[in-house]
Amino acid sequence: MNKKILTLLAILIIFLSISTASAGFFDFLDDIDTKHNSNITNDEKTFVMGVNLGFPPFEYKADNKSYAGFDIDLAREVCKRNNWTLVVQPVINWDYKEAELNSGEVDCIWSAFTINNRENNYTWTKPYFNNSQVFVVKSDSNISSISDLKGKTVELQVESSGGDALKGQNKTIGDSLKIVEAHDFNTAFMDLDTGACDAVLVDFELANNRLAKSPNHFKILNESLCNEQYGVGFKQGNTQLRDQVQNTLDEMFKDGTVDRIAENYTEYNIKDHLIRA
Repeated sequence: MNKKILTLLAILIIFLSISTASAGFFDFLDDIDTKHNSNITNDEKTFVMGVNLGFPPFEYKADNKSYAGFDIDLAREVCKRNNWTLVVQPVINWDYKEAELNSGEVDCIWSAFTINNRENNYTWTKPYFNNSQVFVVKSDSNISSISDLKGKTVELQVESSGGDALKGQNKTIGDSLKIVEAHDFNTAFMDLDTGACDAVLVDFELANNRLAKSPNHFKILNESLCNEQYGVGFKQGNTQLRDQVQNTLDEMFKDGTVDRIAENYTEYNIKDHLIRA
């Protein structure tokens, strides 16, 4: 047989072996289809919800390829009570989310969206969830505290609240790190697994979800970087739609609907972190 053909076959066998061996770990990554629908008719009967997919348990693609998550369940109920049709619109480039909102492509950003350090950028609902930013490292890492991260490479999602925290109230910590921004957290976790970075800074609930799917790969440092709150962000000045959504959410908290929805995610203790008006 031709030597070139033998060489190509050998490379192919090695590639398939590596792919098969890696499949078990990469199963934890969500099967995300982030097709952006530019043909949406956004009228008074339609509520377009801008989301950052791949953020379980708040928004993600379920096994049947439907959109799922705590935020999406809340939005469905809000739409049901207002006779709106819900459209879940993935925001492909998270750093362009404000442009999509201002252009009217989406009515709001409702996606485990942190209010802190963004107070003046959007018209917000009241906060509905308490979150914290945590560092995730490999399970065999000798990093056990934030102080151990000095000089290390930390990866986070572009335009994330964790990045805002490191540039703001936690700037002293941020200045001691080598910060790399990834397009999404899936990329950041892959880089962590391959050793391209030493830690990932991420929301606590998403970190918990990753550990549940791959408990032998990662661990969460006990110290959190900061605490923060989630809200629904609307275009600046759009108080009319904000108030309508807020009033509906208030009703849902009052009649126990929000708690019942949270019970679908008991493994993440969402109910314990809700902010009740």
